[in-house]
Amino acid sequence: MLLAIDVGNTNIVVGLYGEAGLMHVWRLATNKERTSDEFGVFFMAMFDNAGLEMGGVKDVIIASVAPNVMYSLRHSIRKFFGCTPVIVEPGIKTGLNIRIDNPKELGADLIVGAVAAYGIYKSPVIVVDFGTATKLSAVSGKGEFLGVVICPGIRVSADALTQNAAKLPRVEIEKPRNVIGTNTVDSMQSGIVYGNVGKIDFLVKKIKDEMAAAGENRDKIKVVATGGLARLIAEESGEIDDINGLLTLEGLRIIYEKNKPV
Repeated sequence: MLLAIDVGNTNIVVGLYGEAGLMHVWRLATNKERTSDEFGVFFMAMFDNAGLEMGGVKDVIIASVAPNVMYSLRHSIRKFFGCTPVIVEPGIKTGLNIRIDNPKELGADLIVGAVAAYGIYKSPVIVVDFGTATKLSAVSGKGEFLGVVICPGIRVSADALTQNAAKLPRVEIEKPRNVIGTNTVDSMQSGIVYGNVGKIDFLVKKIKDEMAAAGENRDKIKVVATGGLARLIAEESGEIDDINGLLTLEGLRIIYEKNKPV
């Protein structure tokens, strides 16, 4: 079995792959203070609950945007699974031609999402990742990673609004009854949700314009959303074609197949 681990700034998503495909998905909060043994307790509990043996895991692959978690996580993998994990980092085979100014700057989460989306759609694609930051990645029909747009994440923006405006409360991120709010909570929810819908649709259109100007067939450009709040925004968006909450795990699986030890 293959264990695929996506370490984000807010959450860590763990996927277990067997011969039939993705078997289980587990999540835990990203915590830089967590020790290798604490990671081990999490793994043992999840495997025990699923009725599986940890010894069945032969390989592990990790993509991380939280470097301060990696020492404990690497050590835990070696200690509890008895293998050295494959890390998504500069030099690893991805199948994409990275066309940005400095490929070493590219986050591992962006790489794995782009690899998965291009592998699934076999066409030019824009990946909209609703994470701690909202990121839009563009991949050409030739498998070229063209670049990224990075915005403050939805929750980050909402928290900043609350922290900097004394009379505005922290609200749940959900669609309000109407766009025109008649109370503080509805008004904030409208701005947060529909404001982000408008932002994403505008950015996607501008990215499509540039991709089309470079020779891509605009009608063939697919737009896929992933991340915790993807569905909320995609339901109102006129530009998002598909939602795939497990895009990063699929990207990790594909990259592992390209780099697995002989």
